[in-house]
Amino acid sequence: MDIKNNQMNEPIDKQKESDELSDAGFNPQTNEELNKEKPAKRKRRQATQEQLDNPFHGVKLVQVLESLVAYYGWEYLGERVNIRCFINNPSMKSSLGFLRKTTWAREHVEDIYLEMLEEKKI
Repeated sequence: MDIKNNQMNEPIDKQKESDELSDAGFNPQTNEELNKEKPAKRKRRQATQEQLDNPFHGVKLVQVLESLVAYYGWEYLGERVNIRCFINNPSMKSSLGFLRKTTWAREHVEDIYLEMLEEKKI
């Protein structure tokens, strides 16, 4: 290794060849040019009327369960939907985990949520 040039002891011809090959495909670009080629963000589509009419559009399961617990309480939910996470030591974490994994329980909770929305309208 040549200490002065900090390079391996290779013939100068090979060094020039490798430098020429590596520089041949390199074309520096600005961020604006790169963004025009590959935009970072996708454009969002507008929600359809059907989606806007859906009461669950934009509402997460956490928000559904929190509003049900605030409106009815855990006792009522345990009576309506007979699952342990509503009856024995109820918590948001255990209930959300079970509802995400179990389709039938989530459908029951969604039905209760729709009934709650109807009651609030009246």
